[in-house]
Amino acid sequence: MKLLGRGVNVNAKNVHNRTALHYAAAGKNQEAVQLLLQRRAKLDLQDKHGVTATHLAAWFGSLSILKLLIQAGADHKIENKEGMNIMHCAAINNHTDIVRYIVNDLHMKELDKEDESGKRAFCLAAEHGCVEMLELLMEESFNMAIMQEDQDGNTPLHLASKQGHLEVIQLLLQNFDIRNEVNKAGETPLYLAADGAFEDCVQVLLEAGCDPNIVKNSPLHPVCENGHTSLVKLLIDNGADMNLQNQHLLAPFHLAVKFCHFPVIHVLLEAGCDVNVTDVRGQTALHIAAELGKVDVVELILKAGADLSLRDKQGKTPLGVAARGNMVIIVDMIIKAERYFAWRKANVECNETLHNESPLTFKLDHRAETKQVRSTIWNLAYNLFKANDWKKVAHHWAFTEAQVAAIEEQWTGLKSYQEHGNRLMLIWLHGVCTAGKNAAKELHESLLSTGFTSVAGESDASGKEAKKCSVS
Repeated sequence: MKLLGRGVNVNAKNVHNRTALHYAAAGKNQEAVQLLLQRRAKLDLQDKHGVTATHLAAWFGSLSILKLLIQAGADHKIENKEGMNIMHCAAINNHTDIVRYIVNDLHMKELDKEDESGKRAFCLAAEHGCVEMLELLMEESFNMAIMQEDQDGNTPLHLASKQGHLEVIQLLLQNFDIRNEVNKAGETPLYLAADGAFEDCVQVLLEAGCDPNIVKNSPLHPVCENGHTSLVKLLIDNGADMNLQNQHLLAPFHLAVKFCHFPVIHVLLEAGCDVNVTDVRGQTALHIAAELGKVDVVELILKAGADLSLRDKQGKTPLGVAARGNMVIIVDMIIKAERYFAWRKANVECNETLHNESPLTFKLDHRAETKQVRSTIWNLAYNLFKANDWKKVAHHWAFTEAQVAAIEEQWTGLKSYQEHGNRLMLIWLHGVCTAGKNAAKELHESLLSTGFTSVAGESDASGKEAKKCSVS
């Protein structure tokens, strides 16, 4: 302030093209503004964003400074580089007194126009959660409540939903017959609220009758992708189609699996989603989980009874995808599941009491009760079997060519057959335990039946103490 009396250039600009008047208006310093005006500060100088002192007075809600500037001759119609005038600035920041001054005193209602993004004052107020401003613009004397879309096709309800402004959403729903309008990106207000994880807004929109299935990219897609379990439940409870596919033919289940959201996967499975729906590549969720090596997710999908025979557009089943990616554990899990479901189909009478003692799992078996027979299997595979012996046993146990090929896909060197044999017999062991049979006895008899007499003696000697095993 003292410098102003020493012949300082009051219109000097900094690197942002801002003058002292910009900062005085932004800081709501009325005394400084008055002094600068007395020193003939230029009123309409714009900074690098096209912002003037009048914009800043309206933005920060200083009605007294705005009046000073306009009375001094400032251009109240001037726009910044985004096409915003003083009414836009006031609307964004909920300064109702400034809008009243513009309309009632300046009689400049025509300032209610579109900015560069196609938004008018009402739209901007909705986007920024300004309830008082919206109520003002809705008054009969103002009549500026226009549900006009912006250049992206967003209505005020879209913009409020995207930002999670609950009170604004409630106000708009009460006063306007808008619900399921779709913007240029194909999104409804409900979709945007769900995408932002605004659960209270989603609840209000659903209660108001918004349709969760009106677009292909449904609200259920983003909440499943982002793992918002409570929102998934809310949408499903309100009729969201769990199997609705987006433009890439991805269903919500695909997205939950891809991003490994276990609680969401559980909710979708319990609600009865289609685990076999295929995407644009012809892949089911099991294909995706197998390709990504998600063991725990594969386990959930296998237990849900997924169709293991479905092929993608490259002709690969989930087993083929896992084998191609060298996902050894998943290969073995899928083969166990294929054999298990085949056994269950042939033994319907066992299904009711099958898992009363031990829960079903297709993962590696680390149980103490199978330790002895697993040790026997390891000894057979690594010390007693020759290169192709495991394939003879595989044929005897009715392993398919695809299953044998998937096991054989793993290559660790010239003695890979040892690991192949061990894996084969552990998969077989899972089936034996499923049937509740004596594993040691079954293994001994199988070896005798396939001509491995001396090897059978080894298995009998080391496994004679093994007891009947349960499901693994």
